[in-house]
This record gives sequence, C-alpha cells and structure tokens, in this order.
Amino acid sequence: MRFLSFLGDNARWLAGGFLLCLFSSYGQTFFIALSSGGIREELNLSHGDFGWIYMIATLASAATIPFTGRLVDSMRIERYALFVIVGLALSMLLLANARNVAVLFVALAALRMFGQGLMSHTAMTAMGRWFTLTRGKAVSTAALGHQLGESIMPISFVAIAALFGWRQGWSLNAAFVLLCVLPAVYLLMRVPREPHPSEREKAAEGRQWTRGEVLRDPFFWPLIAVLLAPPVIGTVIFFHQVYLTELRGWALGQFAGSTPVLSIAAIAMTFLSGQLIDKYHSSVLLPLMLIFTALASCALALIPGAWAILLFMGFMGGAFGIYATAFGAIWPELYGTRHLGSIKSMVTSVMVLSTAIGPGLSGWLIDTGMSYPLMIAMMALYALLAAVGSIFLARVAGRRIG
Repeated sequence: MRFLSFLGDNARWLAGGFLLCLFSSYGQTFFIALSSGGIREELNLSHGDFGWIYMIATLASAATIPFTGRLVDSMRIERYALFVIVGLALSMLLLANARNVAVLFVALAALRMFGQGLMSHTAMTAMGRWFTLTRGKAVSTAALGHQLGESIMPISFVAIAALFGWRQGWSLNAAFVLLCVLPAVYLLMRVPREPHPSEREKAAEGRQWTRGEVLRDPFFWPLIAVLLAPPVIGTVIFFHQVYLTELRGWALGQFAGSTPVLSIAAIAMTFLSGQLIDKYHSSVLLPLMLIFTALASCALALIPGAWAILLFMGFMGGAFGIYATAFGAIWPELYGTRHLGSIKSMVTSVMVLSTAIGPGLSGWLIDTGMSYPLMIAMMALYALLAAVGSIFLARVAGRRIG
C-alpha cells in the first residue's frame, strides 16, 4: 500500500522518467540491430565493416556526452528533455535516409548520443535529484521503461518493417516521437517535484563530489569495470543477434519474439531492486547481477537448442533489471546530488564508450573466423570474475554510504 501511495503521489514525475527510458530504446543496440541486415545489404557492408562503423560512431557519441549531458545542471529538466527528444527524432530520420557510409555514421552517432545516452541520462538525473529517501523506488519505476521497451519495441519494429521496410519503419517512429512523445514528456515534467523537508535534509548530508574528484577517486574505476559488464555483454549479443540466429539455425522471430521473457524477468528484478536499494544500498546487488549475466552468456555459448534463448532472456533480464536500478541510484548515493548531472554525463559517456568497443571488436573477430559461441563463453568468464570483485567493492561502498 505504501508503494501504491508513493506512485499516486508522484505519478507525473515517475511517468515522465518512465517515458524517457522507454523511448531511449530507439538508440539502444537491441533496436538498431534489427535493421543491421538491411543496412549491410543495401550499403554492401560485412559484419566487420558495420561493426567498426557502429563502434566508431558510438565512440564519437561518447565523446560528446560529457559536454551535452552536463547542461542538465544549468537547464530546467523539461527544456533539456525537449532538446534531447528533438535530437533523437532527427537522428532517426537521418538513419531512415542514409544512402552512404558517411550519412550512416552521422546518424548512428547522433542516435547513440540522444537515444542510449541522453534520454536515459535525463530520466535518471531527474529521479536522482528529485528523490532521496525513496530514490530506489523512483529509479526502479522509471527504469521499467527500459524493460517494457526491450519487450515491445523489437516486436513492433519487426512488424512495421515487414509491412513497409526498415527505412519507412524508422521514419514512422520518428514522427511518433515528435507528435506524441515530446508533448507528453513536456507536460509531465514541466513542474519540478519539490522534495519533502526530510529529503532535502538527507540530500544535504555527506560530501558533494565534483566530476574531477570522482575521476580521481580510486574506487570509481573498478566500480565502473564491474558495473558495466551487463550492458557490454548484452550489446555484443544483441548487436549480432541476426548472425547468432543464422549460426544456430533459429528464426530471427524466435529471438526477437522471446524478449517478453527478458522484460518479465527485468521487471520483477527492477521492482525488487528498488525496494532493496532503499533499505540497504545499490552495491549489495552487484554480485547477483553479474551471476545472472554469466548464466545468460553460458546458455547461448553451450546450448545449441532454441530453448537456450529463453534461458538467456530470463537471466539477462534479471541482470538488466538490477543494472537499470543500480546504475541510476549508485552515483547520488556515493557522490551526492549537487553535481549529479555533470557526474552522470561522464558516467554515461564511459558506459556508451564501453558498449562501443564490443560490436567493432566482435565483428572483426567474426570476420577472422573466430567461433562466436567461444566468444560468448569468454564473456561469461569475464562476468564471473567481475562477480568476485564486486563482493569486495560492495563492502567498501557500504562503509562509504554508512
């Protein structure tokens, strides 16, 4: 009942964050990869060619996010959200009309910056700044947009592309963003949430780190290496989902159509994570997140039958659910809220940068003849090692948070 009361009291702000997370899907690898076959065929690109273009475009977007993302500290949230949503729609239209590699590169860079980077960044900065005592619940509720997007967006795009083609699919979705998403987010978020006095008192406690101080913090970089395992591994697998299904003899629809399993698991873990974060702190969930990631990778690497897809979606959904909540809550917990936009933009840039390396490197390895299942097994080992390291990091974080 208390959670329902929380949702009712804060519905407009939570809904705004939810929509931003939901439609960040347009810039996520799992969504863009649905057009990879058509892009490679029309522009005569190999797996490695497209992987390197995607990697460099994502690197370019990562380089801009620390500058564009910090603007949220000096602008009203709803105005910043309008800037991001318009940029997302324009980048979608550009991809729909990409007839050569140069335009493709610019479209992908913009799509990754506005979609994967700034849409989520805006939502999580707003939740982290507006909520303190109930930050876990707020972040987890907004993060449900990610889970729903992973469930319905691939299926809807596959259906639209089957009827109209992948280019028209991107154009139609861009029009939807401008005509529906933009006004909805603006109306929901144009009135900032006023924290309760107890929340303001809690937010003022502790040290308020600057971005430079965070970068010099020796705890920060091991935490990043551990925390980013799920998006890095998930990016590689979803980016090459067409190749994986061809290799295993599965239909692409089997893989895309199984994303509701991922979403159900992610939603369950997102809700649970939010409750646990408010009671304890974010870092206690990191070992479980990484074990789920390792099990998901092992399923695809070792099981040739199509039922491996369901295991992968279930375990990876659990990992994504924890990650989506922890990634939004852990930074204000550790470093305060005064410079949260600046810190989050830098962290988001590192996240985007890390997910850029996977498609390019894995595409090149595929072109050289390396076994893709072996590659996935190596990623599972990385997740297991990160799980061990996260146990020690959680203890350090617990002492810092108090």
